This record gives sequence, C-alpha cells and structure tokens, in this order.
Amino acid sequence: MRLKKRKYIVVLGSLMSGLGKGILAASIAKLLQCRGLKISPIKFDGYLNVDCGTMNPYRHGEVFVLDDGTECDMDFGTYERFLNIDLEGKNSITGGKLFRGIIEKERRGGFLGRDVQIVPHLTDEIKDWVRRVGEEQDADVVIVEVGGTVGDIENAYFLEAMRQFASEEDVLFVQLTFVPSLSEGELKTKPTQHANRLIQSMGIHPDIIVCRQNEPLTREAREKISMFCNVPQEKIFDDPPLETIYELPMILEKQRMSEILLRELGVDDKGEDMKQWRQLVEKIKNPKKEITVAITGKYTAVKDAYVSVKEALVHGGAYNSAKVRVKWVETSDIEEGRASVKELLADCNGVIVPGGYGSRGTEGKIACIKYAREEGLPFLGLCFGLQMAVVEWARNVAGLKNANSTEIDPNTPYPVIDLLPEQRSIKEKGGNQRLGAWECRLKKGTRTYEAYGKEKISERHRHRYEVNNDYVNRLEESGLVIAGTSPDGSIVEVVEWPDGWGVATQAHPELKSRLEQPAPLFVAFVKACLDVEKKA
Repeated sequence: MRLKKRKYIVVLGSLMSGLGKGILAASIAKLLQCRGLKISPIKFDGYLNVDCGTMNPYRHGEVFVLDDGTECDMDFGTYERFLNIDLEGKNSITGGKLFRGIIEKERRGGFLGRDVQIVPHLTDEIKDWVRRVGEEQDADVVIVEVGGTVGDIENAYFLEAMRQFASEEDVLFVQLTFVPSLSEGELKTKPTQHANRLIQSMGIHPDIIVCRQNEPLTREAREKISMFCNVPQEKIFDDPPLETIYELPMILEKQRMSEILLRELGVDDKGEDMKQWRQLVEKIKNPKKEITVAITGKYTAVKDAYVSVKEALVHGGAYNSAKVRVKWVETSDIEEGRASVKELLADCNGVIVPGGYGSRGTEGKIACIKYAREEGLPFLGLCFGLQMAVVEWARNVAGLKNANSTEIDPNTPYPVIDLLPEQRSIKEKGGNQRLGAWECRLKKGTRTYEAYGKEKISERHRHRYEVNNDYVNRLEESGLVIAGTSPDGSIVEVVEWPDGWGVATQAHPELKSRLEQPAPLFVAFVKACLDVEKKA
C-alpha cells in the first residue's frame, strides 16, 4: 500500500530524558511498516557536534555507524534493528550540521545579503531537510524523533520548525511522557500535564500521548491526562515495563495504536502482517536453552556503550532458540588485581572482546582472550578485539615477546598492530577513520566462510589501526588463520584460531544485525557456545 501524499509523525519527549523515544519511534514505524507503508526515520539531536564520532561512550553511549560512514546516535541502531533497513547520513540531523550548513551558505552569498536568522532561515532549512529525506527515500511516512527534553534551549528552533511544518504538511505529534508513582497504585500525572502545557505554549498540540510508568496506567490517571492535556482517552497509550524492547509494537497494537495512527493520517487500514515478528519475540521470551556470554571491556559501567553487541546476541540467541545472558567484565579489574580471569570467566560459555580505544584495560582483554583460547571457550573479537587477539597470539604462540599495538605502546619491539597508512598524516579526530561498509573476501573452509555461506561479504568499520602486514607471514607460520582480507588483500579483516571456535574480525558485524536478519557471526558464535555447553 502506497500513499498519494506523504505523512509525517513527530515524536517529542517530556520533562526527563531516557524514556525511550527511539524505541517508541521505531515501534510506531514497525506498526506502519507492517501495514505495507514505506517508512523513513529521522532523528534530530540539538548538540553542536557535527556527528557522534568524537563523543565519549560514558557520556553518549555507543557511536552507531551507517553504511555510508556516518557516525550517529545509537537510536539509529534501534531504527535499523526494528525496520530491517539501511539508513543514510541524511537521516541524522544535528545542530552542528544545521549551523555549519547555514554558515557555509552565508559565506557563499547564498542569502543575497539578508541578515541570517533562526526564523526563517534556519527553520526553513530544517523543513526542507525533512521534506528532502522523504522525497529522496520515497517514503509514505517520515517519522521525526526530537532528541532531548521539551524546554531544552538547543531544541527550541527545531520545535519551532515542526510547528511551522504542521501548517504546511500532514503532521501528527506524539508526546512520550513519564508517569511516576510515589506509592503503589498512586500515579502522578502533574509532570505530564506541565510538559504538555509547555509543548502547547510552543504552538504544538500533541495528538497522541504515550505514558511510561512502572505499574499499569490506571483509569483515573488516564482520565486526568485526557482532561488536562485535551487528548481523548483512546489516544493515550500505555508503555509498560517489558521483557524485551521488541515486544513494544505488539503491546501498542493491542491498544489499537495502528488503527488510531492510520485514521489520524487519513490512511485506509489494509490489515497488518506481524506474524514473523511475533514468532521471533516469542522465541526471545520463551527460549529452549540458556547460555552466559562475557562481554569484556572498559565501558561496562555504561551498558549503552555496547548496545549493538548486546542486541546482536539477542538476535543470534533467538535464531538458536536460546537466551543469552550477558556477564559484563570490566577488564581494568583484571589489570589492577581486583579479580582474576578465571573467577570472572569460569561460569561463561563464551567470550566477546568488543571495540574500543586507548590503553586502559587492554592487558585485561588480552588475558581474557588467552584464557578463552587455552580453555576452549568460543571467542568473538570485534574490531579492537581482533587487534588484541593478534597481540595475544603473537606474544604467546608466535614467540614475539612484548608484541603490541603502536596505539598502546609506540615503542613495542614487535608492532603487530599499526596505523593504517592513510591515517598517519591525519591530525583531526572527527569523521576520519576507516568508516562505513567495506567489502571483505573470505577464505573457503574457514568458520567465517561457513557462517556467511559466501566468499564476498560487506560489514561496517570504525578503526584507525590494522594488522601490520610485515608480520602476517610470521603469524600464519605459527598457525593463525587469516580467514578474510580486503578484496585486494592489503588489509587483514578476519583471523581465526586453528583449533576451537575463535574468530576475530576488524569489522563491527553487530551494527548490521537485525531481529529479522541476525548477524551471521553472532548466530555461529551462539551456536558454538551452545555446543560447548552440550559437551560439558
């Protein structure tokens, strides 16, 4: 089903962040996608960074990378995982991109001598951008998530643009709010009321309100929100605590959200098709088996730093009808003697060393890889995880004592990991790594080839360092398997242990994993962990 006129849905926050606007926006998009509509999600972030490339995971969570190399907000991972589509850099709008574009246009004389202002020049640019994405991606519905909270000064101009936009296009506003409870059964609606008044003071009237809360939304709370926010009760939805985020579309569907959305947008209801989605969610909620996998890193205090890895394990687990419990292992604890590798990994069925930067925690990661190799635990290395796996092998198998990455030790006698040649003259930090989707040629007969079932693959990257080709022969002679390279053979992309299930890739396959299309390496890794459990 395709629409004659494009529709727009704008998802707004409330007085606090962290409510899950991205998950809600993705769930709304999934409901409409299951009705046969083509969806394009956009997210606006008010920060003045051009992209997320230089942001610290402790402050911002994971940096998500798209096929075209755009480093963007982690919500784009949610969109892709729910919709099973590949997004583009144009779907990400930041304050930095907007202001840079306006200033560059002004310098070129693009405003014909006018004094350049927030209104109308910046707001016009925003409206044009949103329209352009819908047109270029041939969308039936464009869903715009506004990052941050209502009242943030950095969001004000974007909300003003959306207010103007609503008088020019078919726009539906959705407000996500939190309804706290101070005692059991006593839900407090005042924060929602105040947030709604603030939104309305900006000239925007929410058409739908979605309520996050820790207990069921009572009839009394629903009535109060309806009365004070001028929204009919049938357009107030419950967003309760869930076992898995992938259940939210089904929860909203039970409350007839699709029916309301389609009616408000003036779209005929042709019936939904969520059969496969429901089956996969059922596998997540009712697994036949269970395993524990250690994710070893230095950002484990902020779980959002590894959200794509965690979700890829959910997808790989669902494919294998298994629940994957994640054990977060802070590798700095190993380095500093607060815990031993054996006690931290003894109850695990597999080990993942994810991406990262810098020296802190690296010796702990290497110790985890060595333990997994020697104890026969399945191991999956991702980006930095490959680099540390090569260092571990070089030191302990190839006989290259004190081998290291030049990122960690510039004076190492055996720099088995070194800067990519094109990175050596770069001084700026933003947007200059090897980014985006790159092709890889796999070696037949390897575990990686078996996982993908084909010789040529494409995965996303985000790195500056690589396996030093000066040491490839020495590594291979000692038994390390070079399972994948760039098409021209100049960059090592995948390595494997000759014995046991140990695979490490320079890519980030977790970034392309979706519930309906799980990452092949994660599917194979979970299966290997299950096989080890059977043998035990």
